[in-house]
Amino acid sequence: MIKRASDMTSTVKVNMRGGDGQAVVTDILNKGEYKGAARLLGTIRLEPGCSIGAHVHENEEEVFYVIEGTATYDDNGRTEILQQGDSCLCLGGQKHSIANREESGSLVVFAAILTY
Repeated sequence: MIKRASDMTSTVKVNMRGGDGQAVVTDILNKGEYKGAARLLGTIRLEPGCSIGAHVHENEEEVFYVIEGTATYDDNGRTEILQQGDSCLCLGGQKHSIANREESGSLVVFAAILTY
């Protein structure tokens, strides 16, 4: 299967999970196009000052891989800076958030929410 960028859908989510500004979520593949146990396979774009608020994952885990920019990542209350090429994992029952605290430039992450 090949899916062209022009066939992917993007959704603007304002104040995602209580965060600041907006997140643009692009579904790389939609549920039903794959057989694995995932709730999201996509990218998330955050412009400067935008974030996804702190939230807990239950019966699922989320992976972020930084494609572009610098992320301020809260991993269960511990703040870390992630650069292009870095990844992180939020296991079920854990809490995380992510933000673009830079003055310029987009933050783009690949995100996969895996269910179990």
